Amino acid sequence: MATNKSEQKTNEKVAEADLLSEVDLLFETSWEVCNKIGGIYAVLSTKARVLKEQFDDRLVFIGPDVWNAENPSPYFKEKKTILKSALTKISLPWGITIRTGRWDIPGSPQVILVNPGETASHLPEVYGKMWERFGVDSLHSYGDYEESCAFSVASAIVIKAIAAHMKVREAKVMAHFDEWTTGMGLLYTRLTMPNAATVFTTHATSIGRSICGNGKPLYDFFDGYKGDQMAEQLNMQSKHSLEKAAAHAADCFTTVSEVTARECKQLLEIRPQVVTPNGFEPNFVPKTVKYNKLRKEGRARLVKIANAMAGKNLYDDNTFFIATSGRHEYRNKGLDLFLDSVARIGANLPKGAKAMAFIFVPAWVKEPSGSLKTKLGLGGQADNAPDFLTHRLNNEDSDEVCVRIRELKQQGALDKVKVIYAPCYLDGNDGIFNIAYYDILPALDLTIFPSYYEPWGYTPMESVAFGVPTITDDKAGFGQWVADNFTPTLRRCGVVVIPRTDSNYQDACEKISAKAVNYIKESPAGRSEARHASFLTAAKADWQFFMKHYDHAFEVAIARRNYRRK
Repeated sequence: MATNKSEQKTNEKVAEADLLSEVDLLFETSWEVCNKIGGIYAVLSTKARVLKEQFDDRLVFIGPDVWNAENPSPYFKEKKTILKSALTKISLPWGITIRTGRWDIPGSPQVILVNPGETASHLPEVYGKMWERFGVDSLHSYGDYEESCAFSVASAIVIKAIAAHMKVREAKVMAHFDEWTTGMGLLYTRLTMPNAATVFTTHATSIGRSICGNGKPLYDFFDGYKGDQMAEQLNMQSKHSLEKAAAHAADCFTTVSEVTARECKQLLEIRPQVVTPNGFEPNFVPKTVKYNKLRKEGRARLVKIANAMAGKNLYDDNTFFIATSGRHEYRNKGLDLFLDSVARIGANLPKGAKAMAFIFVPAWVKEPSGSLKTKLGLGGQADNAPDFLTHRLNNEDSDEVCVRIRELKQQGALDKVKVIYAPCYLDGNDGIFNIAYYDILPALDLTIFPSYYEPWGYTPMESVAFGVPTITDDKAGFGQWVADNFTPTLRRCGVVVIPRTDSNYQDACEKISAKAVNYIKESPAGRSEARHASFLTAAKADWQFFMKHYDHAFEVAIARRNYRRK
């Protein structure tokens, strides 16, 4: 017999009650807690409200204390009485210090910021134990490996100290760690708190990302790749072995999409026990009146910047604004395909139409363009900044986006659609736009995210959440989710999903440009329908519908912890 909605809700409440009886403290540790540097920040900050509603102040996020008095965190509100005044009452080794407070996001969850102090000097001993117990090869480490391990080990030490301070039995602790950057913390927890249940989430495998970032074909030869072999070839032994060990040691290993689950099975030699797709927090999206105000103000700002960079008034409110955004990974994030698609859009732009493309991708930024500041009346001194850069870079001659834009301009391929590259974080204080990314999103007409490697795809998801139709592809978890659950057209769901392989670059470029040009030709009513469809699609991705996957992961972790402790 089919279960009706009332019975389903009752069952969910019973399952939730059972879970809460097993967990007195739920910790989630990530380098991006209160530290907005990438897509994982969006995952954690948007799911926090629903998770907090379920666990209340049993939930504690842990992030790095990378802030100081001169550069305070805009997301952290310090409160020393959090967790029964743990800040002043617990004693920590190795010079580790903490700050307690709340994360300034919907839900206002408790948060601990950890400064690892002298933990790095103790890592050789830790590395030795991890090699003996889990086979983690730290010998070939470099770059951010030591910093990540110091933070995550210190976080594991803090978790144990907080649980003791709160008089919570080890068996009632759930410790969740995100990405390879916290993998050492999970392993340290397994050694020092064997009765705690552990969860490890990889949002993208380090070796998969590296394979793609080095220009190797991931998909055509997918079944032939061996993670360990590729790690040695690409000098990724330490990060890969740490991530692999954490995935195997965790009581529950999760990832964000079926796309990445297959990658984990192939490269980490373990399939995640649970797939936990990423949702979105609707409270991040402003209500109608404010939304319309932001759209009007954002478009006016984009027009002003576009005209200043053009040197004359070419653009107005009727200009069609296209954009992409995300991490600066030229091939992985499809910045190459975006630029080539924009060039083709220009070649087929309807007569009389005006279009402008923005690349909102942080790079090695130096300072705002002095010439542009002068034209915008913001002071500054004129310089010889390229006419497509809003901010100067330290590596303008080698930055891949700059190089490709120059090539396309020399070919005359960007004469019809001007490209503006904004290589800065849009935090509202960048010196040119001075509008936060979420506040400028409503001003756009279309976004394009043709990623080659994208475990989930928060940027297209954010786009539709803010009512902006998007074109993405089937190599993104979000794109695959849309293809599996909707009719993927702009007017039906606000999303077009383009197939991507290792050998269909030109075909994908043609399809993207054709879909974009057709949308530019759309009537106002057609565009309004697409924007409305975008909102409806995003509503189906609300965290309240996706949190059940995390609950299942926690249940799996408890069950497997119980089994291994028999």
